[in-house]
Amino acid sequence: MAYALVTGASRGIGRAIALQLAQRGYDLLLVARSEDQLAALALEIGTRYKRQAHVLATDLAAPAAAEAVAAWTTQQTDQLAILVNNAGYGLWGRFEQLSLPEQQNMLQLNMHLPVALTHALLPALHQVPKAYILNVASTAAYQAVPSLALYAASKAFLLSFSRGLRYELKTSNVSVTCISPGATTTSFADRAGMGAELQATANKVSMTAEAVAEAAVTGLLAGEAEIIPGVLNKVSAGLTSLVPKGLVEKIAAGIYEKYL
Repeated sequence: MAYALVTGASRGIGRAIALQLAQRGYDLLLVARSEDQLAALALEIGTRYKRQAHVLATDLAAPAAAEAVAAWTTQQTDQLAILVNNAGYGLWGRFEQLSLPEQQNMLQLNMHLPVALTHALLPALHQVPKAYILNVASTAAYQAVPSLALYAASKAFLLSFSRGLRYELKTSNVSVTCISPGATTTSFADRAGMGAELQATANKVSMTAEAVAEAAVTGLLAGEAEIIPGVLNKVSAGLTSLVPKGLVEKIAAGIYEKYL
């Protein structure tokens, strides 16, 4: 049976994507730091959908994580059909005031891990009739965001990488998709260090992780290049190509910086 590998699968969008894929008949390889949460998810997948689910608890920001995950994956199956690069997080605050090591850790997880894991697993993906790669970016990929400067830059990188790789693989069996969610009801804001007031503002327009995951998996299997779930997110991302960059940055700063 075909397998799907999901990074950052223990919670939020990653967890919801894993459940969507199980519902559609895929067995799962689940990777994140929390072994307890992964084990609970694997049990749920087996109980609800009668699919196999194997778990690997590891720190995906470690420099050798991609190599270890790729080796583990090839040990579990020779039928890898989907790679979901979901693991990632943001840091909220002024660049010069945030810890440099912590920001570098974020960049390792948001950019270097998906690149290394994709490179390591493409040979396996080429061995099945049809394969898919899903990279989880953000609507922040479409503009610079003061107080989320490096996070937005890392997601812009992931979006650009996805489109370039998609073109390179267009005559192959592997389809590449990038989804860019907006505000979503996950633990992202807590992990980013956002205050209660900012979180309350974001919650007014947040989508559920389940809605994002359904859009992601539906678009992925349909072979879409880019997915922006939610009408408001589509409109805001589209406007960034029409409005002067300076104005877009001023608007973004007005949303995020006033809570610093």
